[in-house]
Order: sequence, then C-alpha cells, then structure tokens
Amino acid sequence: MRLVNHERAAMDLRTTPVHLGLGSRAKPIEGFTWDPEVLQAYSAAVAADGAEGRIVAIFDGDGPGDHWESHPAGDELVVCLSGSVTVTRDLDGVPDHVRLGPGEATINPAGVWHAVDMEGPTSILAITASLGTDHRPRTDPCPTERVGTPGPEEAP
Repeated sequence: MRLVNHERAAMDLRTTPVHLGLGSRAKPIEGFTWDPEVLQAYSAAVAADGAEGRIVAIFDGDGPGDHWESHPAGDELVVCLSGSVTVTRDLDGVPDHVRLGPGEATINPAGVWHAVDMEGPTSILAITASLGTDHRPRTDPCPTERVGTPGPEEAP
C-alpha cells in the first residue's frame, strides 16, 4: 500500500480509493485492501491528517450488509450511484431507515452506528473519515451504544 502524489491516469475507485487530506490534497491509495495489515499501514501513513482525513471509495454489492460500522472521527457521506440502497442508523436504540436511489445521498453522523443493505446490484460512493472506523457483526438489529465524541448539539 502506498499513497501516490500525482496520478495522471484514470483510476477505478473500486480498487484504488483516494485519500483526501490536509491542504486539499488528493492521493490515490495503490495496493489498498480491507485487510487489517493494510488498514493499519494506511492509518499510519495518513495519521498526520487526523480527523480531517477522508477516504473516497466505490462499493458494489447486492444484498444485506454483514456488519454495523461507526466513524467516531467524522461524518460519512453515502451516495447511491446505481441500484437501490437502504442505510439503517441506530439513533439511540431506534432504527432509522433511509432509502436511496441513483443520485441520492445521506449523511451518517460521526459516532452513529449504521448498516448498508443493497437491493439488487448496487453501487455506492462513500466519503468516510479515515481515522478510527469501528465494526461489529450484524447479529443484533441495532448496536445499543453510541461511540465517539458528542456533536455540538449534544455538548453540555
């Protein structure tokens, strides 16, 4: 895995995500996979960007997601490119469902557990905080705890 400074060729965001970092820098991530070792190397390579770093990737799928995830360091933008997707968020123990068609988007707030279900062949674009994503198996309807720091509307 390595960050490329200046990519001149077309790239496929399905296999080569892009890291958005400080100074409005965009760097393709060559050799990226979702393996723990590669994720650890990626996290170390972009640590200086802190909570401002983002990863941009396209995911293709069909069917229910197998995990819940949460991004404590920042919001996530999910855009449906084709097909249909339902994003389910756990809002204080209450499931909140948002169905998206092509061109529609939703924002998963920082620290909110969410799952993605693709209905038929679907492609989504995700722009996600690159620092500290948490995952849980999807064995329960909703995780019951919120992670991360409270947002401005929740601060005491």
